[in-house]
Amino acid sequence: MDINFTPYEARIIGCLIEKEITTPDQYPLSLNALVNACNQKSNREPVLSLDEATVQEALDGLIKKHMATDRTGYGGRVLKYKHRFCNVEFGPLQFTDQELGIICVMLLRGPRTPGELRTQTNRLCRFSDVHEVEAVLQQLMARKDGPFVVQLPREPGKRESRYAHLLSGEVEVPAIPETMQATPALSQSNHERINQLEQQVQTLQQEIDELKELVLS
Repeated sequence: MDINFTPYEARIIGCLIEKEITTPDQYPLSLNALVNACNQKSNREPVLSLDEATVQEALDGLIKKHMATDRTGYGGRVLKYKHRFCNVEFGPLQFTDQELGIICVMLLRGPRTPGELRTQTNRLCRFSDVHEVEAVLQQLMARKDGPFVVQLPREPGKRESRYAHLLSGEVEVPAIPETMQATPALSQSNHERINQLEQQVQTLQQEIDELKELVLS
């Protein structure tokens, strides 16, 4: 795998993949639509405030890397953009719907746990449970043309490890302070209650994000 996106390029590719799946009638995207997608306040971490010049510069870099194309002819005179990152005709890089959903969320939101990925990919693909997410993550780590994701060390007090994409180079793993390393483990019952609460919060946040998108669209 010879892909190394800058942070802005990763955001743009993530946005193009997301909009291609969720709003195909509005894809490819104009520069203005892409700027809005990059700066979207829902389903983005971190939230950015990019101007058109910055997005255009990153787009030019992606076009030079043959990861995006720009052209007219999509029903109007406005120049529009689409990705060539994967799943394109004659392209060597092909992902399943589930693999692409995971990568898209990571490009837009950074490292995620399997539980977060199950919730946050629900507009992109479908997972029956967290175990299915974990199986697809293992596929992405074991692919011969990859790896595309890496498992990060589990943080103290956390039930799940996070996973990060490798499309912007190696991931730096932050050091865990000694005081945190000494934190006693939670009981199994506490783990279960915390996990239930986290899932409820993730579901509620996703519903809020979808309502915000409907209002802003």
